[in-house]
Amino acid sequence: MSDRYFETPDGCRLAFVDEGEGMPVLWQHGLGADRKQPAEVFPAIDGIRRITLECRGHGLSALGDPTALSIAQFADDAVLLLDHLGIEHAVVGGISLGAAIALRIAAMHPERASALIVARPAWVDRDGPAQLQIYRDVAELLAAHGPDEGAARLEACARLREVEAVSPDNAASMRGFFRGPNLQSTIALLSRIPAQGPGLQRADFSKLSLPTLVIANRQDYVHPVETAEALAELISDSTLTVITSKTESHSDYVADFERALREFLTPMRNQS
Repeated sequence: MSDRYFETPDGCRLAFVDEGEGMPVLWQHGLGADRKQPAEVFPAIDGIRRITLECRGHGLSALGDPTALSIAQFADDAVLLLDHLGIEHAVVGGISLGAAIALRIAAMHPERASALIVARPAWVDRDGPAQLQIYRDVAELLAAHGPDEGAARLEACARLREVEAVSPDNAASMRGFFRGPNLQSTIALLSRIPAQGPGLQRADFSKLSLPTLVIANRQDYVHPVETAEALAELISDSTLTVITSKTESHSDYVADFERALREFLTPMRNQS
C-alpha cells in the first residue's frame, strides 16, 4: 500500500491511510502515535472502509506551524480529509487523542458523523486534566536536556513512578518518546496538546444523538475508566464496554478491542 497525502489550506502536507471498501470509518490514533496504533486493534470486516489521518506532527505528516497544534485543528483536518475523499458522513472514532478528535467532529459537525467510537478517552470537557501532566514533563525534559540526559532524568521523576505503579504500559510509552525520530515534533506536541481539551462543554455531549460505543480499560493512568464512564453517562445512545488492559495481557487487549469494534460496526454496514 503506497503512502497517500493531501494538503491543508495552510499548506501542511498530511499522510493518511484509506483501505477497504464499503461503510467509511474514520479511525484515529493517540498522541505521539501513528497509523499503526489504530490498525492494530481494528478488525478485518468485509464492507468496511477504514480511514486514518496521521495528525500534524505524527507519522509521515508534516508538523506545520507548531502554534496551530490543537485538538480542534486536528478535527478540522480530519473533516477536510473526508471532503478530499468525497465522503459526506462516516463513523468517527479513535483512541485517546483520537477519541477527543472524534467527539469534536460529532459535536461540531453532526451531519458528518453517522456513529461514534470513543476508545480510552483522556478528556471529558476540561483542559489539561491532571493525569496528562506526565506528557508535559517529558516535553520539558526533552527540550531542556535532550533525549539521553532527559531520559535519565525521567527515571528520577516521582510522577513516572506514580504512572508506572498503575500502568507499566503508560510508563513505557513515556520512555519511548525519548527514542522518537523527530524530537522537535514530539516537544511541540507534548507541550501543547495535553494542556488543552476538546473545546466542548458537557452540554455538547448531552446533545449528541448517534449510536456511540465507549471503550475503557482499567489499570490505565492516562485514560481513567472514570473518564469513559462520565462520557457514557452524558451521551444518551451510548454503550460502555470495559476491555482487558495492556498491563494484564496485550493479546487479550487486542482481542477484546477487536471484538467490541466488530460487534458495534458489523450491524451498521447495510445501513450506511
